[in-house]
Amino acid sequence: MDNLLSIITFIPLIAATILALFLRGDDEAAQRNAKWLALAATGFTFLVSLFLLSGFDPQDTGFQFVEEREWLLGLNYKMGVDGISILFVMLTTFLMPLVVASCWTVTTRVKDYMVALLVLETLMIGVFCALDLILFYLFFEAGLIPMFLIIGIWGGANRIYAAFKFFLYTLLGSVLMLVAMVAMYVDAGTTDIPTLLAHDFPFATLTVLGVSIPGGFQTLLWLAFFASFAVKMPMWPVHTWLPDAHVQAPTAGSVVLAAILLKMGGYGFLRFSLPMFPAGSELLGPLVLWLSVIAIIYTSLVAMVQSDMKKLIAYSSVAHMGFVTMGIFAANQQGVDGAIFQMISHGFISGALFLCVGVIYDRMHTREIDAYGGLVNRMPAYAAVFMLFTLANVGLPGTSGFVGEFLTLMGVFQVNTLVGVLACTGVILSAGYALWLYRRVVFGDLIKESLRSIKDMTAREKAIFAPLIFFTILLGVYPSLVTDIIGPSVANLVDGYAVATADIEFGPTLADAAH
Repeated sequence: MDNLLSIITFIPLIAATILALFLRGDDEAAQRNAKWLALAATGFTFLVSLFLLSGFDPQDTGFQFVEEREWLLGLNYKMGVDGISILFVMLTTFLMPLVVASCWTVTTRVKDYMVALLVLETLMIGVFCALDLILFYLFFEAGLIPMFLIIGIWGGANRIYAAFKFFLYTLLGSVLMLVAMVAMYVDAGTTDIPTLLAHDFPFATLTVLGVSIPGGFQTLLWLAFFASFAVKMPMWPVHTWLPDAHVQAPTAGSVVLAAILLKMGGYGFLRFSLPMFPAGSELLGPLVLWLSVIAIIYTSLVAMVQSDMKKLIAYSSVAHMGFVTMGIFAANQQGVDGAIFQMISHGFISGALFLCVGVIYDRMHTREIDAYGGLVNRMPAYAAVFMLFTLANVGLPGTSGFVGEFLTLMGVFQVNTLVGVLACTGVILSAGYALWLYRRVVFGDLIKESLRSIKDMTAREKAIFAPLIFFTILLGVYPSLVTDIIGPSVANLVDGYAVATADIEFGPTLADAAH
């Protein structure tokens, strides 16, 4: 089908425009219509995206479904997907109907809420499909706006602080990326991403202010892109915006943030850092491995002392993203396979965990762990669902969480044994904080009077969790559903990286220059 990617990308935006222009009023009927229109638009987008998946050839490691035309002001509009990006498109289109369905109890400015979610879906899909630097940057940065509004309007008591912190962190990180993109255009004469992937950026040692920079121009470009993607992931120590954003965001905002938006950082590393700047990745990859280990251990320990459920899960997300960055910069087949698998799996699991928090928050209007206890006595279905995703988050064999962590660790052990050993402690620590949370909230006697009348999950809530449960278990027992799609493209990426770095010899190191 011609223009399939554009159709998938812009269906939500068209629906948002219709919603914004033609739906009037804020009574109960108008609110219901806004929710149903958003649900229909996101559901239809997912159905259309199935044509994309069915027509995709995993053995073709190039870009498929490519669309190209001249855009505004002479800019190039170019879209396409490969084995690395297609599953992120599918993850986005799959999760957004569930996100909209989770908003059924929202009663404040419902039309605006649905418009923000629909616009955000278009921008997220666009990031994973863009094959032009300028187009990628526009989608990447524009996604900040609807998420800023979602946190700032429908968030908690400190929503303004959290929204601005989120916005400023991610925007400032991306300023350097924009500068790097301009430098890439000057050097290569194009903003076409497939062309840039084949372009050899200079990596001769540069001397700046008397300091020799091994990898030269590539290292500087790598650092500029790293600044943006590290904040977006987020990596330690630029992760501090994430817990605040999660705690203050409404449930739908937290789900989108954890399940999809964080993956843009990992996708950026795979699309730009490894293939375009192999010299920079080879030089600074060991630094990323150690930052990843620090993130895994430090944020797992911080998660253990949290009293807010959302904040605990937010720190857990930072720890799991540490496995992702570790796998990517192991730069081998198992590591990169594991990193992508971990991102897809984390999309299901973290999204479900934030939905689990939302279920009881809608009933009790508190996220404090001490406010709960003994919920299994009143909410057995909820207890079972929460248990499944807690164990998947820990990495229990038979769930998708296990496969991603196992593949990632396999890849890292081939590169740095000490890093791999230390990263394994994250698996143990995750069991500590996740099971501690579950025991405090679900098990024990029902002694709090406020919980005695709490009701179990509704049919709508069970329907939201059902597809997440299905894929979490399916990918745990049949991971080749993902690895068969990503495998050839990852092999092409890893082989190209190996060839590009095989003959690289760095000049004097920064340590040598210091002497």
